[in-house]
Amino acid sequence: MTIHAYTSFSFSYLNRARVLAETLREQHPDWVIWAVLTDKAPEDLDEAWAEGSFDKVVTAEELFGEQTGPWLFGMDVVEACTAVKGAALQLLLSQPGCEKVFYFDPDIAVFNSMSEVSDLLDQYSIVLTPHQVDPEPKSDITAILDNEAASLTYGVFNLGFIAVNNDSEGNRFAAWWADRLYDWCHDRLDIGIFVDQKWCNLIPCFFDNVKVLRDPGYNVASWNLSQRTMSFDSNGTALINDRPLRFYHFTKLGPIGDAMTVRYAKDNLEVYELWLWYRNAVVAATDDAIPPRYWYYGYFDNGEAIPKPVRTLYRDRKDLRDAFSQPQFVGNGFYNWVKAETDLLQS
Repeated sequence: MTIHAYTSFSFSYLNRARVLAETLREQHPDWVIWAVLTDKAPEDLDEAWAEGSFDKVVTAEELFGEQTGPWLFGMDVVEACTAVKGAALQLLLSQPGCEKVFYFDPDIAVFNSMSEVSDLLDQYSIVLTPHQVDPEPKSDITAILDNEAASLTYGVFNLGFIAVNNDSEGNRFAAWWADRLYDWCHDRLDIGIFVDQKWCNLIPCFFDNVKVLRDPGYNVASWNLSQRTMSFDSNGTALINDRPLRFYHFTKLGPIGDAMTVRYAKDNLEVYELWLWYRNAVVAATDDAIPPRYWYYGYFDNGEAIPKPVRTLYRDRKDLRDAFSQPQFVGNGFYNWVKAETDLLQS
């Protein structure tokens, strides 16, 4: 029996995904690590880009076939790389000998064994990690808004991680998740949806054998640093609140992440050291053949960026989807229709 793990990304996040794969393989060399790619390679990228990091690669086109292009056209890059997660989970669960499946966001690094979660999956069908496991003090209004209120807005569980057993309930969840993500993996806070996270608030309601893992060593990030302190023991093992640091979620690498780290790590120097290590690891894993912010599906084939309102218009109108089956290609006619009928494209 085999454990499979996967991450989902575009090529602009390949450097982060490589760091994840490297750290995960250090802990679990026997796991099968998958790259789920919602992108097409830039011209100069070496065809062997996955070697040494990933055991297997599956693309959105392989998951969804001819409908991939028009389906992805209705999403931005975050929505798109999230929307494939359910179908990918189904694929991995269908692999011969697959016993358990772990999903990690590409901007995660693993620092200690995940065997504890693997053992939990002998008892449970699904393992989730909440954004927070301890309440903020009543007096800290900023932390309440940043963390607790944000969880109420964006989802109680952080779907940068989920683990699923290959049993009947795990497969029932995968089928439901794949269905919802195909139709509703959108950033639509106005109707109570934020990609996959808000849907997964319903997991404990809809499915049995769900474990909510409240160990502070999992899914450490800016949204829970106010309640977690990092240190190292005498053996050099990374700890959070004296528990092993299983994995850190390096969300928002850059000024936003820096600001939130300063706000909540405060004088916990080990957190800053960890971020320095991560920055250097990402730089070392960066391929210069990938242009900054590259995403094949982000542009019409004439090179013009596709604005989010154009994507939303296409997604929301069945008549446009019926009339223009390949909207990314200017020759298909949708680009010219948008220019003629709307002011969403600025020439």
